[in-house]
Formats: sequence, structure tokens, C-alpha cells
Amino acid sequence: MEPPKKSGPPRRSGPGGPKRPTGDRTPSSSRPARPPFMKAKTAPAQPANPHPARAAAAAGGGNEPQRIAKLLARAGVASRREVERMIEEGRITLNGEAITTPATLLASLHGVAVDGAPVAAPAPARLFLFHKPSGFLTTERDPRGRPTIYDKLPADLPRVMPIGRLDMTTEGLLLLTTDGEFKRQMELPSTGVPRTYRARAFGDVSQNQLEDLFEGIEIDGIRYGQIEANLERRTGRNQWIEMTLTEGKNREVRRVLEHLGLQVSRLIRTSYGPFHLGELPSGAVEEVRQHDLIVFRKGLKAPK
Repeated sequence: MEPPKKSGPPRRSGPGGPKRPTGDRTPSSSRPARPPFMKAKTAPAQPANPHPARAAAAAGGGNEPQRIAKLLARAGVASRREVERMIEEGRITLNGEAITTPATLLASLHGVAVDGAPVAAPAPARLFLFHKPSGFLTTERDPRGRPTIYDKLPADLPRVMPIGRLDMTTEGLLLLTTDGEFKRQMELPSTGVPRTYRARAFGDVSQNQLEDLFEGIEIDGIRYGQIEANLERRTGRNQWIEMTLTEGKNREVRRVLEHLGLQVSRLIRTSYGPFHLGELPSGAVEEVRQHDLIVFRKGLKAPK
């Protein structure tokens, strides 16, 4: 007579648990079994045919090569898009030969010239605060001949690029930099740098409606992310509204307020990240201290 089986939950297999009988099972394949808890070793991925510039840099212990458009943007020559246009026009050369593609990889700008002038090594990035007046385009040139911010900037300013854009009728803080890579990093939504605006608008809106924007809103198929909005003061049907956002889509503030039934009559950007318009007069430029810029860049979220 068999002894009665013990009751209770079944024991789990694994360390200390019941072992499967080995018996005389035939393995399902001729490959020998791997010892338990051992992962197969994988060789590090190596490109089968590395780019000649990367191979040369690796062999000589030099800098990792980068696209020429990125290097020239970093050196403050122009934005990446502008560099690509300059390459199409044959204005950029390497050792006297015109560069034909922005995908050209280089470890440095040695031998590179723009319009025949050698490109100097990139200097440390500089950042300027500019109080943009209304009535100026945030662009270098306009086919229709309308005034641009470069018509307003001081003549002794180094070559700078705007970080983001402000509409022609929008005024307030516009950041200008000599570093194309810093410009690009600041403009990416994934970096999450907040921008704050003050809008004077006509119409009726409640604080509750503005607080709903904190969850984001979709307008005409475009999704706008989290917006922090507050009523500052109201005079009749005119009110000042403060809005802080991190994406900065094209005409975002105006479109959101118009969606709420408001007519925007004035729009001022008052801050971008930790940089504030303050009492900077309209049309004036002020440079950010190098120490403050370095501290800010160290804490800046890496772009995705």
C-alpha cells in the first residue's frame, strides 16, 4: 500500500526544486547544451566596411569624423540647412576642390574654405539676448525686401544665428548664438527648454479654460503639448495672459488663443529657459556671461 501523498502547493522548479528526469532523452539538435544561466557571448558589432574617414581616424587616434554641415554649423559659419545650400552653390571647398555633398565626413575643418576664405577653428560658443521689436522678420534675408533682425543688430556683433523664431509682429526676447550645434539643441522639443510669453488678447476666457491647456490640446490635427497659462489682469474684454510652453511649434501661442475665441493684439516673449528679457530696451543686445552659459549648457537635457 502506497503512503498517502502530502498535500500543499506544488514545489516550483528551479534552484533547490525538483529536477527533470534526464533518462535517455535524445537531444533535439546536435548542438551541445549550454550550461545553465550562461549567456552566449556576442562579438561587438563592427561595421563591415567603415567609412574611410572613420577608419583613418580610428587608426591614427584622431577625432571622430563628423558631417561637414555639422562642423561648419558648430564653427558658426551658418545653420546646417544654410550650409547645405552653400554646398549646392559650390561655395565650400576642401583643399581647393568643391565639396559636392553635405554627407562629407571630416575630422576637422583643416583645408576647408567658404567663398575662398579658410574656416577658422570653432571658438567658444557665445550667447546674446536681443529685444526684438515688432515689424522685423527672424531671418537673414527676405525675397520681398522686408526688414529683418539683421537690419537692426549692431554692426560690431559677430556672426550670429537666432535660436528659434519670432513672428514679424511678435516682440520680446530672441536668443542669438555663434554656435550652430547649440542653436539646434535648444530648438529641439525633446530638450524641453521652457519659453514664456505675455499675450494681450480681446475676448472672453476663464481661468478654468486656460488651466485645461495643461493637458495639451489638438487643433486642426496638430497636437500641442502641455501649456501653463494664467490670467494676469483684465480690463473690460481685454486681458493679459501669461503662457509657458516647451515645444514652440509655429505660431503656437496665437493659434491656441485663437482656438479659444480670442484675438491676439500683442505678443511678447519674456523668457527662454533661465534667460529673461527684464528691462532690456527694445532693439538692444546684451551678451550672456560665459560662466552662466557654461553652467546652463552643462545642465541642458541631451537631445533625443
